[in-house]
Amino acid sequence: MATAGNGSRLKQTASALPWLSPALALIVAIVLFPAGVMVYTSTRDLSLSGVDRGGVGLDNYRQVFENDGVPRVLLNTAIWVSGVVLVTVLISLALAQFLNKEFPGRRTIRLAILIPWAASVVMTTTVFYYMLEPNVGILNKFLVQIHVLDETFGFTKQPTSALAVAMVVGVFVSVPFTTYTILAGLQTIPTEILEAADVDGVSPWQRYTRIVLPQLRGALAVAVIINIINVFNSLPILRVITGDLPGIEADTTTSLTFKLLTLYREPALAQALSVFNFGLVLVIIVVYMAVTRPLRED
Repeated sequence: MATAGNGSRLKQTASALPWLSPALALIVAIVLFPAGVMVYTSTRDLSLSGVDRGGVGLDNYRQVFENDGVPRVLLNTAIWVSGVVLVTVLISLALAQFLNKEFPGRRTIRLAILIPWAASVVMTTTVFYYMLEPNVGILNKFLVQIHVLDETFGFTKQPTSALAVAMVVGVFVSVPFTTYTILAGLQTIPTEILEAADVDGVSPWQRYTRIVLPQLRGALAVAVIINIINVFNSLPILRVITGDLPGIEADTTTSLTFKLLTLYREPALAQALSVFNFGLVLVIIVVYMAVTRPLRED
């Protein structure tokens, strides 16, 4: 019986291949082939002009991770990704719940929330950068005037504070998409279930944690995974906020890859770190999917 079942599934898969082949070809051309080239070039000795001087095995990876500043970069990456994604999801859950209710002006507020998402990320980040500039920044001066600060402070001039500012910008530009994804999930929850819970005397908190959140599992999975990918690879924010700081203390693996390619002129090392980034994102997503199992049926 098992053999017959396996044969039937194989036939179904084979019959679907003609319809899947355009998508599979696109995946091979856009994802797998470039990834393969990236892995290959990460094991080569490349000149600044791109001349291949021969294979070096894993020496490029070894050179990258022998740098004393790499542990700090890896820690920055973990803080950057987990911090932005977690805060974004928490804020978006609250906003989506609010926007799912009927109130005057709801449509206007929904449209207003889209503005950070519609605007250029570089433009938004630049606005934040100059608002916090110690000499002319309007927000810096405001904080002095209300006596929060005794004098203006270079928020974007120190590694720790600059990374914190970048995280604020990351949350700001990530909230609109995440909010609308969760809002779409909320609108698929049958109102009859919530009304029945009210009749049974279920408290609002229990209703949210035991009914609403489980129903949002799929929407949350989409929001978290896309946010992990976007935040991990969000070079524009990091480039504007931390890109001009000396050294690599404010860098993540993504911004360090950019510096290796453009500032330090080490294309082979940049390729090696790119492969590491690619593998790291895949591992994070696979672990997240394995732990949360968002597609399982209850």
